[in-house]
Amino acid sequence: MTKILVFGGAGYIGSHTCKLLAARGYAPVVFDNLSEGHREFVKWGDLIKADILDRGAVNEAFRQVKPAAAIHFAALAYVGESVVDPSKYYLNNVTGSLNIADGSRQNGCIPIVFSSSCATYGNPEVLPITESTLQIPINPYGRTKLMAEQILSDYDKAYGLRAVCLRYFNACGSDHDLEVGERHRVETHLVPRAILSALGKINDFKIFGGDYDTSDGSPVRDYVHVLDLAEAHLLAIEHLLKHGPSDQFNIGSGSGISVFELIAALEKILGYSVPRAVAGRRPGDPPILVAETSKAKEKLGFATQHSGLENILKTALAWHRKESRLAPEAIRKGAPAQS
Repeated sequence: MTKILVFGGAGYIGSHTCKLLAARGYAPVVFDNLSEGHREFVKWGDLIKADILDRGAVNEAFRQVKPAAAIHFAALAYVGESVVDPSKYYLNNVTGSLNIADGSRQNGCIPIVFSSSCATYGNPEVLPITESTLQIPINPYGRTKLMAEQILSDYDKAYGLRAVCLRYFNACGSDHDLEVGERHRVETHLVPRAILSALGKINDFKIFGGDYDTSDGSPVRDYVHVLDLAEAHLLAIEHLLKHGPSDQFNIGSGSGISVFELIAALEKILGYSVPRAVAGRRPGDPPILVAETSKAKEKLGFATQHSGLENILKTALAWHRKESRLAPEAIRKGAPAQS
């Protein structure tokens, strides 16, 4: 079987991608320090427990596994934390990416799929966002992702190390079989926080900004199901294995949904209100972020299959109900909405 070395494969998107790789006949080998990932999410191949900051361990993993390609998910990804502690982010996300690029180079220039982000674009002036939109990140997290992209671009020019960078938008949803799902050390994402509030697991769910220049005043974002993201990584791997060139692609649904629309859809599924409060805008949050995805469709054959809003919410809800060990009939009902 064709081996794929998956850095950060015990995390949310990485574990879903490993499941898909195994289903399509590949042999994923996970490299993860388990600081953010979960040992029980490594179900479809071997685990190398090590850190991407350990240059020797990264190089040894490439040497021993002899993968046909690698996927790099192993990044810290809390925007707010990156502002408070940028040193931690530059060390892990930039130095770690450099170690992976060097490990690849020293073992025959193994092609890499890099998990990048729409955060590299910052506050775009023109929508939807295309791959040629100017990348001006507004926080350390986004800058570390852009730096990693630039490292890979320079390594391609100098050493012939081919890489595909996937700039994806708001990842959400869960595996339909509930074998893996969204579990973070600190949960900051809208969909899980809305669900956790509905399940009575948190009491501080806030919507940041209700006065944007959008149809209902709340921010508009592009939500893409984690299974579609996994498919995008598989397509990028196959592009590289067919000797395709380095490239960059936006991965999203291509449509925008406001925060209020998303919560209303969740309330319709639940049959009761989601407790929340509307707070002020967060600095740097743009009103609208929506991807233009025609390039990924044309060059990779990418098209979303799972990113309908109802499917996103139902799969995420099923996962968090399982995580909380609450049957649907035990969920608190009739909770008042806060405004």
